[in-house]
Amino acid sequence: MTWINWAGDERCAPAVLVRPGSVEELAAAVRQANASERTVRVAGAGHSFSDLVATDGVLLQLDGLADVLAVDRAAGLVRVGAGIRLHALNTVLDALGLALPNLGDIDRQSLAGAISTATHGTGARLGNLATQVEELELVLADGSVLRCAPGSDDLRAARVSLGALGVITSVTLRVVPAFRLCAEDRARPLDETLGRLDELVAGSDHFEFYVFPHSDRALTRTNTGTDAPAAPRGPLRRFLDEELVPNDLLGAVCRVGRRFPAAIPRLNRQVAAAFSASVRTDVSHRVFTSPRRVRFTEMEWALPRAACVPVLRAALHAAERHVVNFPIEVRFVAADEESFLSPSWGRDTAYVAVHAFEGMPWEPYFREVQAAALDHDGRPHWGKRHLLDAADLAPRYPAWDRFTAVRDRLDPGRRFTNAHVARVLGP
Repeated sequence: MTWINWAGDERCAPAVLVRPGSVEELAAAVRQANASERTVRVAGAGHSFSDLVATDGVLLQLDGLADVLAVDRAAGLVRVGAGIRLHALNTVLDALGLALPNLGDIDRQSLAGAISTATHGTGARLGNLATQVEELELVLADGSVLRCAPGSDDLRAARVSLGALGVITSVTLRVVPAFRLCAEDRARPLDETLGRLDELVAGSDHFEFYVFPHSDRALTRTNTGTDAPAAPRGPLRRFLDEELVPNDLLGAVCRVGRRFPAAIPRLNRQVAAAFSASVRTDVSHRVFTSPRRVRFTEMEWALPRAACVPVLRAALHAAERHVVNFPIEVRFVAADEESFLSPSWGRDTAYVAVHAFEGMPWEPYFREVQAAALDHDGRPHWGKRHLLDAADLAPRYPAWDRFTAVRDRLDPGRRFTNAHVARVLGP
C-alpha cells in the first residue's frame, strides 16, 4: 500500500501496515518490528508537510486507540487514546461540559501527532497543545509500556518528540470548563496593525492575522472569552465565511494564479478585498477551528516576539519576488519550558507561517524566508517544511542535550526513526 499525506506531496510504501485495536496489539507489532529489525513510524491524519512519517518499515495507524479512557472533573483531567482526532475529542469534551483551553484552526489531526510536533493555536498567554499534557504512555521498542509521569524528563521529552522515543498510546490532558468566545473578524491597514501589534495581542485572549502578498490589508481575527449567550453565524453567513471565501473562492483564485502567474498581485488584492467583517459568539472549539479544503504546503517559524515584524516584512518581500498566491499567517504563543523540543522554549513567541499552493514551486521562496528567520533566532515548526539538519538545530534549543539523553535511554537502537528524523535529530 502507499501512504500519502494530506497535502498530497509526501508518500511512502511501508513493508507492513498495522492498525492495532488495543495497546496489547500495538506492543506486539512493535516487538515484531524490533525482532525483524524494521523501523517503526506512526501515521496520524497526515497533516505534517514533511516526510516525517515516511517509512519502508512498519507503519502504525492508531485510529483503533481513540477512546475516552477516564474523566476526572475535580482535577480537570481527561485521559484519551492517542489516535483520537481533535474534532472528535472536541465533541466529546463539549458533551461533558469541558474544553481544551486553546486550539489551532484545523481539527483534523490526531492528538498524538498534534502534540508530537508542537502544534499550536494563538494566544499570548497560552502555550502550544503539548503544554496541556499532564502525562502520557509510550510503547518502547521491546514492547514494554512506559508511563511518562508529571515532572519527569521522560514527559518533557515525550511531549514534543516527533515520534522518536516510542509510540504514544494514551495522553492525559488538562482541560477547563466549556467556554464561549466572541470572535471578531475585520480587515485593517497592514501598517496600522503592525504599529499596534503589542496592543492588539495583549488586548484579547487570542489574536492572529493573515496578509496576502501584494496586499496592504491585514485580515485580523480577535477571540475573547465571554459569558454572553451563543450567537453563531446563520447558515448563509456560515457558508459565505467558512466555505465560499476561504475554500471555494480561494481555491479558484489560486488555480487561476497557478495558470497565469502575472495575475497573482491583482488576484491577491481582490481576495483580500472580499474579506468581510463579522462578529459571532459560539462554543470555543467552533470558533477556533475552520474547514480547510484548499491544499498547500507550509513552512512556519517560531520567533522571539520582537522579531515578528522584521521577519514578516522579509517574508512579504520574498513572496513578491516569487510566484506566491497564498497568505502569510501570524500567531502568538506563550513561552514553554515543559517540552524540551518546543519551538517556544523559554520565550514568548510569534509564529510566522508561509504557504505555497499545491503544484506551485515552494523551495526558493521557503529558503529565502528561512534565511530571514534564522537571522532572527527562529526555530522551525516540527510538522512543517524546513531545510535544516541536527547540526543547525541543536544550538537553537537550550534543552537539546536533555532530549537526546532521554532518546538515547529509551530508544538506543533507533527503532523509531526514518530519514527525516535522522536528519533533524541526528542518527
